[in-house]
Amino acid sequence: MADLIVKAAVKEALSDKNVASDFYDALDAEVEELLEDAARRAEDNDRKTVQPRDL
Repeated sequence: MADLIVKAAVKEALSDKNVASDFYDALDAEVEELLEDAARRAEDNDRKTVQPRDL
């Protein structure tokens, strides 16, 4: 899957912190898992539309 996060946005959000280079890959993996879980919940509820409640 493509990168799901924008490194510049993460850097900006954490502007007062240093960010390790491998943090971005870990964050991307977490976001991917979150999206997969949300899609599965929508599918389990017979929907094609992923909604906030699926998070």
